Amino acid sequence: MKKWFVTLFAALTVAFSSISFAAEIDAKDPYFLINGVAENAFSRLKADKDQYIQNPELLRVVVKEELMPYINVRYAAMKVLGPQARKASKEERDLFTEAFYDYLVASYAQILTQYTDQEINVEPAKKIDAKRKVVSVRVDILDRARPPIRLDFALRKNRKTEEWQGFDVQVEGVSMLDTKTSEWSAELRRNGIEDVAKQLIERSKAPITRDEAAS
Repeated sequence: MKKWFVTLFAALTVAFSSISFAAEIDAKDPYFLINGVAENAFSRLKADKDQYIQNPELLRVVVKEELMPYINVRYAAMKVLGPQARKASKEERDLFTEAFYDYLVASYAQILTQYTDQEINVEPAKKIDAKRKVVSVRVDILDRARPPIRLDFALRKNRKTEEWQGFDVQVEGVSMLDTKTSEWSAELRRNGIEDVAKQLIERSKAPITRDEAAS
C-alpha cells in the first residue's frame, strides 16, 4: 500500500509539470487552474533547482505556496473520515484537517524531489455547464521508460466564490481518497480521530530527502 501511495503521488506531481513559465492562476476554470498551478510551481523549481537539491526541505515552501491554496483540504479530509466526520466534534474535525494538510505537504514535497521532465498531455478545455459542481480533468503522462499513465483530477466548485479546487485524483481509475479511506477507516473506528491525526502529524515531520539514485 505504501509503495502504491508513493507511486500515486509521483504520478500526481508529474501531471502538474509543464514547460510553460509563471502564469496568473484562473481558479474559475478547472482546466486553466491545473495549467496555472503547473506553470508557477515548476518554473519555480527549475529556476532554483540547485537550491532545492542542496536543501530539499525548502520544497515544503513550494508546495504550501504554489499547490495547497488550490486544494480543498477540508473537503478531502472529511471524505477520508467518512461516517466518522458526522460523529466527530468540531475540534476533532479541525484537528484532522490540519494534520491531513501537513501530511499532504510532506508527501508532495518528498515526491517533488523525484521530479524529471516527463511529457504530459492535458485534455483540451471543455465547456462546463453552470450547474455542475464537480468536474474531472484527464491528464496522460508519457514516459519513455514505462507505459503511459492516465490520471483524472477531481475538482469541486466553491458555491460562494465560484472558484474550483482539487480534492482527489484517480490513477488508472483508482481514487486516492478511496485508498486512504480504506487504509485508515479501521484505525479511526478503533483508536479515534485524535490518535490518527497524531500519527499523520508525526509522519509529516519526517525529513524531506533526495534519492540520489534517482538523480
